Order: sequence, then C-alpha cells, then structure tokens
Amino acid sequence: MTDHSRVAVVSGGGTGIGAAAVSALADTCSRIVLLGRRPDRLESVAADLATEHPSLTVDCRSVDLTDTAAVTAFAQWAASALGTVDIVVGNAGSPQPPMDDSLASIAAVWESTWRANTLSAVLLVEALKPLLPRPGGRIVIVGSAAGSFGTGSPAYASAKGALETYALNLMRELGSEGITANVVAPGYTDGTELVAGRISPERRERLLAGIAARRPATPEEIGAVIAFLASDGASFVNGQTLLANGGAYLPA
Repeated sequence: MTDHSRVAVVSGGGTGIGAAAVSALADTCSRIVLLGRRPDRLESVAADLATEHPSLTVDCRSVDLTDTAAVTAFAQWAASALGTVDIVVGNAGSPQPPMDDSLASIAAVWESTWRANTLSAVLLVEALKPLLPRPGGRIVIVGSAAGSFGTGSPAYASAKGALETYALNLMRELGSEGITANVVAPGYTDGTELVAGRISPERRERLLAGIAARRPATPEEIGAVIAFLASDGASFVNGQTLLANGGAYLPA
C-alpha cells in the first residue's frame, strides 16, 4: 500500500524537470517543500499544486544550495518544521557558462559549474540525511546523459558525472539502513531552461538523429521516472543511474 503521508523536498522545483517532479510526487505526498533561487517561480508552481491537490501542504523556500550557511539554516528549519523528510530530490543545476582558453577562465568556469551542479546536490543531501526515515528514505539526484556519455560541455558533463559516483557512495553508506540513492540521467529534454535558446537547429537535428524515439523527452516523462525511484516500488533499486534518454545510441 502506498504511503500518502510522505514529505518531499525538491530543489530546482520552480521550472522544467523539477516542477514536473513535484507534480508527479504530489499524488503520494502530504507535504512538499520547493527550493529554488526565484521565489516567483516557486510560488507559481505552488499555486498550481494548491488547485490540483487542495489537501497538499506546499512550502516555498529560497535557498542558495552552494552556500553552507544557507543550507545549514534550511536543514535546521526542516528538522523543526518537518521532522522527517521521506524524499530528497536534488535537481538544482545550471548549464556551463562560456569560457575562453585562459587558465583563469577555465578554472572559474569549472569551479562555478561544479558548485552549481554537484555541490548543490551534495550539500542538500548531506544536510537532510539525518532526517530520512530508516528504512524508507529516498534520495533521487538529477544527473544528465552528458555525465554518463561524457558529451557536451566538459565542465557540465564532469559535474553531472560526479553525481553518479556520489550516489554509489550513498548506497554503500545507507543501503543497510533501508535508504536508496539513485540518479536519473535525462537525455535531450524540451521545456527546460538548460536547452531553451541554447541549442541550434543543427545541433537539435543531430541530437534527435541519435535517439531511437526520434524526439526529445518532456519534463513530465522525466518527472515520472523521479517519482518511480522515490516510490515504495523502487525499494530494491539502489546506487543506479537510470538513463531516461529515449534510447540514445549515438550521443552528439
């Protein structure tokens, strides 16, 4: 029987895959906390949830997940206000910014990309780990097919790839306590800020040519995968990277 009283925390919950994950989780949760940098986006998602799920409690918290003091403060609030966090979804991230050939530029871009895509997930998970139920806690981190294939922007691909190793370490640490930690690695997904206005028509065609489905994913499809890994039905799935890419056989 599915537990409908669960509490979830979703980072990057105001747009794209994060917002879709929140919608997918809403059917099995009694409370969801949305984290993001832009309160207006979070409030918009919360308003939609209130209409569709009137019994669901939704909290919106603006937190810089790369700032240890901010994450510590959020974790203290969560311990007091929530007590238990059944599901942690680490979805926050951002694309690699432009860089030139100078070592200073390379260092700055790699560091900022790592902080935005790797450290943001690590700090959130580590801060909320004590609040996860044992057994039953679920950690789902949103990586990228780029991290699995090593394609696209090198700093971004490396930052996302590191999340797969992190999930394996979480599995080894927490698996005996009945907690699972998995990564969803989406392929080309429309309707996200990662691709909006950033992919040329030529590159889009190359990407689609390498996908068996011959189309991009929707955020809702990726959100459904996240909800599955957070569900009771995924209790024996641990330390895995689930490639949700429509059958990408020729990464571009």
